[in-house]
Amino acid sequence: MTWETLWPAPAKLNLMLRVLGRRSDGYHRLQTVFQFLDYGDELRFRLRQDGQVRRVNPIPGIPAESDLILRAAKRLQAYSGTGWGVEIGIHKRLPLGAGLGGGSSDAATVLVALNQLWQTGLSLDQLAEIGLSLGADVPVFIHGHAAWAEGIGEKLTPMPALPEPWYLVLIPACQVSTAAVFADPHLTRNSPEITIKRFISGEVRNDCLAVVRRRYPQVAEALDWLAQYGQARLTGTGACVFAAFPNRAQARRVCAQVPDGIQAFIARGMNRSPLWGKS
Repeated sequence: MTWETLWPAPAKLNLMLRVLGRRSDGYHRLQTVFQFLDYGDELRFRLRQDGQVRRVNPIPGIPAESDLILRAAKRLQAYSGTGWGVEIGIHKRLPLGAGLGGGSSDAATVLVALNQLWQTGLSLDQLAEIGLSLGADVPVFIHGHAAWAEGIGEKLTPMPALPEPWYLVLIPACQVSTAAVFADPHLTRNSPEITIKRFISGEVRNDCLAVVRRRYPQVAEALDWLAQYGQARLTGTGACVFAAFPNRAQARRVCAQVPDGIQAFIARGMNRSPLWGKS
């Protein structure tokens, strides 16, 4: 079978992030808002009849046992009982430790694509159940709607009417450890819950911001620079920071001035994931 191309694994932004408390299992209760970007990784698949699941081009620094792409394929294989296997290639654009959801998005695309290619016939809820076992952010990529999220990020309320601006996203030269941020004793863990209405009215703070600024000077530098041109925000636990612009031309003008040592890209916000344009 020829390669099935153009299966996107889009980036996401957290438009706000509040940490409400720590659960007994160690996870934190959150409120956040996810929106997709028309930018991300790209995965391709070749079916195998021998049941083997293989990566064509492993990502440096990620051992096979930690590779969400392989783990997602194998869990779908086990859950569905299919005899099919697959070879998976990736064009990796989203950096690790960036807060863009690259690993979770890759896993979701594997589940959605192979559910179709292997003809396993699982529902979105079943795919999301498998995805949640891989990471709290995987279900939002599977459902593919911009969403208000609660719990550990898995309780989703679609938000189809969010503005879809152009974003300038800066990639500081560091990787942020989500585990280290959530373990930091200075992290705010008792934010009061807010409503969707209050978020829409402008309450967009990220409770991880102060910890990340202190631990990662590169992120602080990027935030301070971007704040000259718009409301600079941190996505997730970072490292990426972003600002919204009303049109692509304005975002490009600011992008042209990004300091040396900081990578950047421009992307459109999307309330419907590009993955569902494919599938």
